[in-house]
Amino acid sequence: MEYSDIASVSGKGGLYKILKPTRTGVILESLDEQKKKLVAGATQRISVLSDISIYTTTQEGSKPLPEVLKTIFKEFGNDPGVTPTSDSDELRAFMRHVLPEYDEQRVYTSDIKKLVSWYSHLLVQAPGLLEEKKEEKVKEDTGKEGGEKETTTDDNNA
Repeated sequence: MEYSDIASVSGKGGLYKILKPTRTGVILESLDEQKKKLVAGATQRISVLSDISIYTTTQEGSKPLPEVLKTIFKEFGNDPGVTPTSDSDELRAFMRHVLPEYDEQRVYTSDIKKLVSWYSHLLVQAPGLLEEKKEEKVKEDTGKEGGEKETTTDDNNA
């Protein structure tokens, strides 16, 4: 499962796996134990997790949600230390720790609550998404895809 396979539906709690599109919308299945199916029509607002970003004060202006979730996992593992019902100041302090450059004017406490809630859902239902894949790590370490290392030759010694 990938972040592009998971969606949030406005007005509905939790996260949903995208099963398949229909003529009038999309068929979703809840990620919880109940596995309830839902047909979301064109009138419902659906947000795919891979398309969501968090506002920052950096030049880019935002940071993709998957990167933020992986940062939370790297820093806190299975216990982020806050819950969606935590105090507003605690949630903002948590966000400052995870993403120091987040835009405090445009990211509301309700957004942070949603982030914490989604993180909790993913920990239980799709923990593999939060862990950094080996390919990504190799790519970061070498700066190239597939772990290729750049080699150079010294013409003077040849």
